[in-house]
Amino acid sequence: MKESKKHNKKNIKKLASFTGIILAVLVCNHVFGWSAYLSGKGTLKFLGRMAEEHMAAAIGAYMVITVIGCVVLTLPGVTFAILAGLLFGPVLGTACCTVAATLGAMAAFLTGRFFLKDSIKPVVMKNKYLKKWLFDETGKNELFVLMITRLVPLFPYNLQNFAYGVTDIPFGTYSICSFFFMLPGTAMYTVGTAGLADKENRVFYFIITAVLAAVVIGFGMFFKKKYVLQETEERLEENGRNVQDEGQR
Repeated sequence: MKESKKHNKKNIKKLASFTGIILAVLVCNHVFGWSAYLSGKGTLKFLGRMAEEHMAAAIGAYMVITVIGCVVLTLPGVTFAILAGLLFGPVLGTACCTVAATLGAMAAFLTGRFFLKDSIKPVVMKNKYLKKWLFDETGKNELFVLMITRLVPLFPYNLQNFAYGVTDIPFGTYSICSFFFMLPGTAMYTVGTAGLADKENRVFYFIITAVLAAVVIGFGMFFKKKYVLQETEERLEENGRNVQDEGQR
């Protein structure tokens, strides 16, 4: 009993610490306007000048800004994909943005696992649907959810990362899969942005963007049909069999 109480107190302290840090960041962001600064034209000009003088330094600065902006200040990941496309072009921009986004995802995941898992997981598992998709013993459902939320870069990026830390998915699996699943969606935005900035290759870049968008949508529809709809049909068949068994009784 004593050990259980100590464990609960420790979990409460972690949750309170995490909440306090988030509130402090939000207040400071509101007062000092960090989000507006990082996502504004000033940052683009600063990194643009740096890229002309020293590309490696510009890439390093971009990655730091992206990790801070996405993870700490909860800015949309799409913002930094567009920034990468303008600064570094379609290929290097996609690589830089994907690496930076993955590093940020890894940092947030570890934060969620340390501060939130012990206190949040028991609450989440009380919901049978969340338990099924986020705490599947085989790990297949977790990977499916991770794939969908990464392929379509419209889900709240920072919230995802903290939430995955609460699940049982291994850190290595999460990191590697996040990198590869984020590639198509990130490329879609960086290539499209590069097309807007490059008049000579605009049509070519827009065609690539359209192909990437089709791939992302196609993957989403394929896995939805394979996993979600198939599972729904199996459930309906099982319910039908249960009704028949009850009728026979």
